[in-house]
Amino acid sequence: MFIPAMFKKGGSVSARQEWGNWISSMSSGSKTKSGMMVTTETALANAALRSCVTLLAESVAQLPCELYRRKKDAKNSEYSGREKAVDHPLYDVIRHQPNGKDTAFEYYEQSQGALGLEGNTFSYIDRDAAGFVKQLWPINPKKVTVLKGPDALPYYQVQGMEGILPMRLIHHVKAFSLDGYIGLSPLQTSADVVGLALATEEHAAAVFERGATMSGVIERPKDAGTIESQEGVDRLLKKFADRHSGMTNAFSVALLQEGMKYNQLAMDNEKAQLIASRNFGVNEICRLYKIPPHMIQHLEKTSSWGSGIEQLSLSFVIYTLLPWIKRHEAAMMRDFLLPEERKELYIEFNFSGLLRGDQKSRYDSYALGRQWGFLSVNDIRRLENMPPIAGGDKYLTPLNMADSGQIQSSMNATPEQAKEIEEILCRS
Repeated sequence: MFIPAMFKKGGSVSARQEWGNWISSMSSGSKTKSGMMVTTETALANAALRSCVTLLAESVAQLPCELYRRKKDAKNSEYSGREKAVDHPLYDVIRHQPNGKDTAFEYYEQSQGALGLEGNTFSYIDRDAAGFVKQLWPINPKKVTVLKGPDALPYYQVQGMEGILPMRLIHHVKAFSLDGYIGLSPLQTSADVVGLALATEEHAAAVFERGATMSGVIERPKDAGTIESQEGVDRLLKKFADRHSGMTNAFSVALLQEGMKYNQLAMDNEKAQLIASRNFGVNEICRLYKIPPHMIQHLEKTSSWGSGIEQLSLSFVIYTLLPWIKRHEAAMMRDFLLPEERKELYIEFNFSGLLRGDQKSRYDSYALGRQWGFLSVNDIRRLENMPPIAGGDKYLTPLNMADSGQIQSSMNATPEQAKEIEEILCRS
């Protein structure tokens, strides 16, 4: 294996732990202006962020990934259709089982999950003697360092594996990148957004743990005398806190003696706008991943479940999900197929089911397609995942459609000529 003598770092993802326990292991992160440390693990503790990441991961994973072969027309040798390339060794790998332990759903879910969190996803490509892909083994992005070789191509150093691996052995899908070698992690580029959401959640938890409405100072008048020792002061404060703080005492009534007065210092939940802050954090996380809030069950100030849900869901597929799918498809075409194979073979996720409208709209569209002759019965059945039927490949031609020149000629023709033109139109 050729290993360039010198490398320049094109970017790196620090090595930390095995893929199997990467979620439970702590890793380095970014300290934010809110004072929160943002890592993969702490970010996943935020319900909104976890929902956005898993929504994208599950949406990609549920789509069938197919290997297609373009079909040539026997008459003119042009490509006129396609068929599933089930005879190709790659088909079973990407469609059913990428490796010995993962199903296709698990593999793509894991791959998109890492892409949404780390900005990169890597897999080791196990090839047979002929160079065909046998298995794809996911690699924790934190274990990979990307190196830029003298030939400007990326090379990969993986913790636990010997040597430096070329592109043909590593499947790499990257998110938005500034240098073209390493994708940017949303948790790194927008750490303050995530940190603020985490700080808000921590503050909300502290409110219910300690009881924010009782945080203040007890003022004791001079003529009541002084408490003899600090221990006495501590006992008084502890007794007061035990009785009036925490969830179980949230609405307790305090009785102060000897002219003592309680002065509240902390803002209450209404003044701190705690609920509004939490909602704002959810919307910011959704904006970070371009997820409509209703899709992670955030229904504040929206009636989208009652109307417009179809258009919002369609917008999610086109503007949020589709770019991620195209990243996967393009990287798979580059890494799994030889240049000469790409002329006839291509990889595609089938997401047509996500673009369907409601049943009435679909059936109206099918009726128009059938009426105007560009859809056959079997075309419609195929779109509805129904088996073809005998004689279902015929296309209809509307009788009221004809070339305007022929119609004008028929108006000026003799009765015999008009009859002949009518027979031609009927046959067409």
